[in-house]
Amino acid sequence: MYCDTIALKNCSMTVYIPDLVADPAVRRPTIVIAPGGGYTHLSTRESEPIALTFAAMGMNAIVVRYRVAPAVFPAPMQDIASAVAAIRQNADNWHADPNQIALCGFSAGAHAVGLLGVHWQEAHWWQELHLTSADVRPNALILSYPVITAGEFAHRGSFRSLTGTDDIVAHQPHSLENLVTPDTPPTFLWHTWTDGAVPVENTLLMAMALHKAGVPAEVHVFPRGGHGVALGNQVTNIPSEETRKIVPEATVWTEMAARFIRQIFMKL
Repeated sequence: MYCDTIALKNCSMTVYIPDLVADPAVRRPTIVIAPGGGYTHLSTRESEPIALTFAAMGMNAIVVRYRVAPAVFPAPMQDIASAVAAIRQNADNWHADPNQIALCGFSAGAHAVGLLGVHWQEAHWWQELHLTSADVRPNALILSYPVITAGEFAHRGSFRSLTGTDDIVAHQPHSLENLVTPDTPPTFLWHTWTDGAVPVENTLLMAMALHKAGVPAEVHVFPRGGHGVALGNQVTNIPSEETRKIVPEATVWTEMAARFIRQIFMKL
């Protein structure tokens, strides 16, 4: 496996490229991973373990270390956009299919990739990066226990860090369920029913918005598990919290997500 950390304009990304084991002409999907952390830090549990899991499925995987507070919107979204563009620029070297790029975000990281998912076609966001909407367009989204809404069920801390203010009015323009359009990429969502930090209503609101806009989606809500499940197994468990992050029924989400995006990519 080729592994390297690459500096971008305002952030960095670590690439995990599996060794070729079949036809070198075959192009692979790429999963762009945005760890959670409430826009204050980036979770290591939602970084390399996720990348290695998708790489083991024969996909390229990239972890983006996007800017967090005190940086504010649009910095996280623009950093992820820069990573998407870099994949397309290096598609030949990395045997990547430039039309098979899926963004996989966790918690606040899911909000960050969701921002790109709803704003990619708005060219003014990318001008300072010298990129076009075509450069930064994601082909699919995977939203893991996502921060979505700035409304009743908001994770206020994430919106505070994203905007630099406690003003709830300033949070509203970033409420993803109100920004979905038919141009939003096909989306896989998953959550746990008992998430006490980011309520499951976030996923349900996004699912309804996608359905209303006619965007293909797949949604899974597992019956138990707190926030930050990650892989749901021992690999991403937190020893100091005993087995709180081990949720056996949720461990299937990576296989479900991989199947969803492969089905979507077959139709492109």
